[in-house]
This record gives sequence, structure tokens and C-alpha cells, in this order.
Amino acid sequence: MSDFFSALLILSALSGCAKKVPVQSAGNKTGVVAKPDSLKYLALGDSYTIGQSVPLNQSFPYQLTAQLNATLKVGAPTIIATTGWTTNDLIKGINNSGLVSQTYDLVTLLIGVNDQFRGVDQSVYRSNFIALLNIAIRFAGGNKDKVFIISIPDYSVTPFAGYNSAGQLSQIVKEIDEFNAINKTESSNENVNYLDITDISRRAASDGSLLAPDGLHPSAKMYGLWIERLLPLVKAKLHAK
Repeated sequence: MSDFFSALLILSALSGCAKKVPVQSAGNKTGVVAKPDSLKYLALGDSYTIGQSVPLNQSFPYQLTAQLNATLKVGAPTIIATTGWTTNDLIKGINNSGLVSQTYDLVTLLIGVNDQFRGVDQSVYRSNFIALLNIAIRFAGGNKDKVFIISIPDYSVTPFAGYNSAGQLSQIVKEIDEFNAINKTESSNENVNYLDITDISRRAASDGSLLAPDGLHPSAKMYGLWIERLLPLVKAKLHAK
């Protein structure tokens, strides 16, 4: 784990391509045009929310928005996320965003891979995740139907992780499952929506088209598969709004 972490730091330093979108709403620059009385969407997370190594309009928040706009009016998503963020980093990022008093019609939260990657104790992850759940619910104006939690993808199947031993890869899988068990349990406790996409991420073991050029993050194609699952859930809740 420590060797893998060191390798990631080296790669980031050499490539200089780490993507940072702390608070972002790009409007028509990405083809999503805000309309009068548009629904507001907030996406909270890390590199998986930003769409590291794919064009912004191919990230899952923008693909979701584009699909929703076939039947609804949804403005460009506001994104609070940065590559490498842990749950603690996301809490700090939200507090520094200037958006804490805002409310949204839709909130997604995907966070935890960097907690696992950096060896953050699972009890700390649980505590921080509960705090983020409460923050997401507050952003949704207290309406839990508007909050959608997305499971952590499994990066053990990616070429970037391939130099690890079989034992190390098995440990990554085990820990990803444990962290997801935490976020799923706490989501259930709060009665918010939960979407498991981890199985989709594991398809990359045999389908390289599901990975971005960096060999670590999802491709636009994989994000599209996430949206196939997420879209009907979100539409059902928003149409019932």
C-alpha cells in the first residue's frame, strides 16, 4: 500500500495533470445550458466526480445532467471535488466553498477511495462519512429523496495497480468492500438513495475501454454505464418532487 501511494505521488508530480475543480459550474461551456427555473444539482466527491483524465462533459455529473435534460430542466452541475481528496478534505472543501447556505434539488456523493488508499482508519472514515451525509441532506433542504450516494470503485483491476502482488491486490479488494459496507450501512441508516457501481468498475479487468488513458480512472464509457443505473433512480425521485 505504501509503495502504491508513493508511485501515485511520483506519477502526479511527473505528469502535472492532477485535476482540481473545488467549486465549478461551467454552464454552456460544456453544452449544458441553464434554463429558467432549472433544477440545481450539486456533486460532491473526488477524482471520480471530477472525471479525472476525461473531458469535463464526459464526467458522470455532466452525463447525468445531459440525460436528465431530455425530460427535465437541469442546470450545469456545481462540483465540489478535487483529485486526491479524502472525506476530511471534502468536509474542509465544502466549508471553504462559500456554498454552505445553498440548497439543491439533487445531491450526489461519492467519496472514500483516498481514505482507503492512504490507510485512514475505518472508524474515522465512518465518522467523516456520517458528517458528509448530514451535509448532503442539509444541501438537499432536508429532503433525503434528493440525496444519492454512489459506492467506491475498485481500482485493483486497473493497469496502474497491476505491479502489486496478488496478496496486495486482494487486500485492496477487501478494503474497498469494507469501506463500501460502511457507506452503504450509513446511507441505509439515514434512508437516502444508494447506488452500487463497484461491480461495473471491476469489469475493467477484462475491458480496457472502461478506463481512461491514465490507466487508473474510469473512461467516459464506464461513467455512461454508471448513468444507466443512476438515471432511472434520479428521474423517479425528481419527477415525484
